Amino acid sequence: MQTARSNSIFSIAVIVAALGYFVDIYDLLLFGIIRLPSLRSLGLSEEQVLTEGEKILSWQMWGLLLGGILWGILGDRNGRLSVLFGSIILYSLANIANGFVETVDQYKWIRFIAGLGLAGELGAGITLVSELTPKEKRGIATSMVAGIGLTGAVFAFFMKENFDWRTCYFIGGGLGLALLILRISVFESGMFNEVKKMDVQRGNIFMLFNNADRFKRYILSILIGLPTWFVIGVLVTFSSEFGKHFGIKEPIDPGKAIMYAYAAISIGDILIGFVSQWMKSRKNALYLFYAITALFMVLYFTIQWNGTAAKMYWICAGLGFGTGFWAIFVTMGAEQFGTNIRATAATTIPNMVRGTLAILILPLFKWLRGMDGVGYVNGGIYTAIIIMIITIIAAALLKETFGKDLNFVER
Repeated sequence: MQTARSNSIFSIAVIVAALGYFVDIYDLLLFGIIRLPSLRSLGLSEEQVLTEGEKILSWQMWGLLLGGILWGILGDRNGRLSVLFGSIILYSLANIANGFVETVDQYKWIRFIAGLGLAGELGAGITLVSELTPKEKRGIATSMVAGIGLTGAVFAFFMKENFDWRTCYFIGGGLGLALLILRISVFESGMFNEVKKMDVQRGNIFMLFNNADRFKRYILSILIGLPTWFVIGVLVTFSSEFGKHFGIKEPIDPGKAIMYAYAAISIGDILIGFVSQWMKSRKNALYLFYAITALFMVLYFTIQWNGTAAKMYWICAGLGFGTGFWAIFVTMGAEQFGTNIRATAATTIPNMVRGTLAILILPLFKWLRGMDGVGYVNGGIYTAIIIMIITIIAAALLKETFGKDLNFVER
């Protein structure tokens, strides 16, 4: 009877986590998809569309960075489900509000608030599923959550194609509020309930920094995910700007580029779970997908001169497939830490990676492209090389976690 109940809880948790991440990704990527029409409708010039678009994206990423800390602490102190409920309410209401913006400043603040809410979804969901799933199948379960969830970007593109940008925000908010009904059927993690009875600190974020070994695990867990948001936040989101510098005559729709990328990311994220299972290694699966990412980065910068928009979309799809290691990367982060700070780690790690877009990747890209004789395209190339070198070194130094028992605490 207990086994049957556990299987039922597991399946419901995976389905609800996947649907939650679907809505999360819809709302997270929506700005990138409707950036051009929404900013043009506010009366911005083409130059302002680029500069203000980067600023708005940075504000959203700052929200994700701070929200990851907030929700991670709450997840370890009050439970994983409290985060799943609280975060979706916040970002759903923020996205509804986004449909009413009239100025760039309003846009920045509301995307910041939306970022705060969006920060809690993935980490809490992955933590919950990881703790409810047998260790032998954990990678596949979390990959299914991410793979299904990431199709939210594809859905967002089709909404953009059929509805006004303001309506797209209303749809996202409505989907999130509707999901709250499903969340009622999900049970709390048994590991968390056991830890509540123990005399250990829970949700103390300083524990990630006050021990050399834990701090190393934490930093490396962040660095292995850097290529994901360099690819999405720079190469794909600003594919229209790169296309102009490549001499592509046709206009490139960044929303369509994001749709192609995320459709492929979804496939990659599901596949990497099985690859990891087959290899009996998280790290070897990562190395394989890093190689695919690097290959398509080379193609992006070499075969696109005087190319076509169609070729750009397919290269973005290849880049997306290569960076389809999001689920395994977040799962590795969760597996590195004990139950009493697991939600804090698993929620902050992906949001620190997202936050690096604002505090590291975009500033680095802007600095490099502004150097004498470098320019926009070479700035992108140099940034890509630096990011990949950092990431590969971090992966080499991080401990393997395949098959690790998660029933332990940090003291």
